[in-house]
Amino acid sequence: MTSSRKTKAALQAAPDLHAQLGLRPGQSIELLKELHILTRDGRLNQDSRRKLKQVNHLLQFIEKVRQELPPREGGLLLADHGADVVTALHACDTATDDAIAFALRKQARAIVLAPCCQAEVAARLRMNKALQLARTPLAELWRHPLHTREMGSQLTNVLRCLYLESQGYAVTVTELVGWEHSMKNELIIAMWTGHKKRSAAERLQALLAQFGLEALLAERFPALRV
Repeated sequence: MTSSRKTKAALQAAPDLHAQLGLRPGQSIELLKELHILTRDGRLNQDSRRKLKQVNHLLQFIEKVRQELPPREGGLLLADHGADVVTALHACDTATDDAIAFALRKQARAIVLAPCCQAEVAARLRMNKALQLARTPLAELWRHPLHTREMGSQLTNVLRCLYLESQGYAVTVTELVGWEHSMKNELIIAMWTGHKKRSAAERLQALLAQFGLEALLAERFPALRV
């Protein structure tokens, strides 16, 4: 087959491949191969299919956010963990905090985060468990290892939401995809309003004190130190 015929055949096959794989119109097959979501021969395994579904769901949320943003000269610049819009899909442990810090430095107008593996707070809860059990009955909420992990995850994201509110963002928390696709299913969407909530800052610091996590203030919430 000549080169021109091969090119024509590839162009004709592309729409069929998009339909077979459940891709969005215009979604780059070659990019998905470079990201190892598709194999070199354009196939999806089960894990990749779940990841692609999560990516596409995240894109739907980002598109809604994009439509709500005011027009910007030169258009909107969007990058994974970068530019005017900051987005992070399943950023592991403190990588989500890094994305938030980056967004605040760059004064991002919108932040879309899907946190994952929030281990830092759980580790600190585990370290102070004996002291907290003697201090407050609330420590029963993380006395068992499984509860410690889940409590740490929940508390981490609550603190992040309060931090964003304290820095001038309106925050929405929702599900990313169905639970059958990912157990790490929380999606945090923050839109810049410019209205910094003092009450959010006060509640965040009260929670840190309540759970014996004051050391996190300087590390993860530096804007509250002033």
